[in-house]
Amino acid sequence: MEGAAGVSVPARHLASSPHPAVDIAAARARARAWWERRLFHYIRAAAWAACALPRPLAIPVSRGLALAVAASPKSARDRHFVALHQSRARGVALEGAARKAAVREAFASYARYWMESLRLPSLSPEEVDARFTIEGLEHIRAALDAGTGAILALPHVGGWEVGGSWLARQGVPLTAVVEALKPPELFSWFSDLRRSQGFNVIPLTKSAGISVVRALRANRIVALVSDRDIAGGGVEVEFFGERTTLPAGPAALAARLGVPLLPTAVYFKGDGHHAVVRPPLSTEGDATTITQALAHQLEDLIRAAPEQWHLFQPNWPSDRL
Repeated sequence: MEGAAGVSVPARHLASSPHPAVDIAAARARARAWWERRLFHYIRAAAWAACALPRPLAIPVSRGLALAVAASPKSARDRHFVALHQSRARGVALEGAARKAAVREAFASYARYWMESLRLPSLSPEEVDARFTIEGLEHIRAALDAGTGAILALPHVGGWEVGGSWLARQGVPLTAVVEALKPPELFSWFSDLRRSQGFNVIPLTKSAGISVVRALRANRIVALVSDRDIAGGGVEVEFFGERTTLPAGPAALAARLGVPLLPTAVYFKGDGHHAVVRPPLSTEGDATTITQALAHQLEDLIRAAPEQWHLFQPNWPSDRL
């Protein structure tokens, strides 16, 4: 057989020199690691820019950016799932202009969450306190007085980072369980930001349960976002009229340790915030029974401001593109 330029190459050599196989999984892992490193630097730059903005411009800028992202073709998947969840929360199948408006408001609310979270180090306590109200703080105080600690079970609604900062400044020993972001540098950076606001952080890993038990036994208030089964292995409940799974951890820990389980949300209100801490749920029954009761409470908290529900992922078995 002749190769290039008419040079004769034995066929056996051609057969024994195949192209090296491409390791697709390794290539994807490298691409993902590259993107995670870039994301870390993007977020740090965004935090610098957010802190440099004058307060009156922060919310309008975040809204403008959110509407641009919402209109992008690359956001089609997110728009689809946001519309599904907004229809569930509002109890009506959104269509046309109403559907588009609901999606835009959800994107704007989520962008405000990020803007405020990144701006936290630049905000004075006086700025936050002047625009922060709360109902139900007595339930947290009662748990601390009893020495039991408590679990705050929250949906992905509004500005919970600002709420945590406010609680910590009132002397509430607060611990938040958060998703372990990648790369590790990004998680460490966010953890440092939260610690600078006075609350501890537990990454959502296999050992998170042990750390939560220790925190509760130390009479701390533990915040758990409870409207997504992020780690898997949750219990099946009815949530907004459909069957899905929600994390069993809040219910199981509250029943096992005898600590109050407090449904909680922190809403945007004008240019400030309003927090709602509901009375303790009954912890009689098994984890599924308690989680179902919690699901109904989370529904009520979300329905109070559905446009502030930051859920952009599939959350029910029926969720499809």
